[in-house]
Amino acid sequence: MRQNPSFTMTDAAELRRLIHANPWVPIVSSGPDGLVASHYAVLLEPDDSAGGSGDLTIVGHVGKPDDAIHGLGERELLVVVQGPHGYISPGWYGDVASVPTWNFVSVHLSGVPEILSPDENLRVLDRLVARFEEALPQPRLMWQAPNDEEYVRRLERGTVGFRLTPTKVVAKRKLSQNKPDEVVDTIIAELDAGASPYADPRLPDEIRRAHGALRAARGER
Repeated sequence: MRQNPSFTMTDAAELRRLIHANPWVPIVSSGPDGLVASHYAVLLEPDDSAGGSGDLTIVGHVGKPDDAIHGLGERELLVVVQGPHGYISPGWYGDVASVPTWNFVSVHLSGVPEILSPDENLRVLDRLVARFEEALPQPRLMWQAPNDEEYVRRLERGTVGFRLTPTKVVAKRKLSQNKPDEVVDTIIAELDAGASPYADPRLPDEIRRAHGALRAARGER
């Protein structure tokens, strides 16, 4: 698939929003036996820890022995953040020659991670549990009974925490930016109606967001 340079994303606040909303990521590295991938949840470091600079530093953990498999702390990692995506039918473009496409948003973060101390790792594990439990009607936090300190620290010893401040960021947003406004409106309406069985339900809102920004840049509402 050819990529138009206008699809590249650089706004740090937008990238942080996407990383926060899509925390389950593949982690890829290349080792002596070739490429290896694992899947884990990650969190952004709080923005205030970066001086409000919109830093894209993430923290997370891997279970042992994934730390050894990835050479964690020694080799470069690629973290792939996949945002909303979905199939777009050429039938939604009107009576014109066209082919289908796949709309998507993605962020790739690369760099050599820093290994966290056991206490830092515990804090990250605590934050991870709190992040995903907070939406539940009866949250069960990591330090909450029946968990006790011995259990939690044994859990920590089976993991290795990391902090990745990426040295390379590649972010792309392909959301029908090359289509006329009326076609984009049709695409959004079809997605809202569930016309694509291969689309993330969040995709129409992501297209609205992108095209709202484009229209605002043109001085339109």
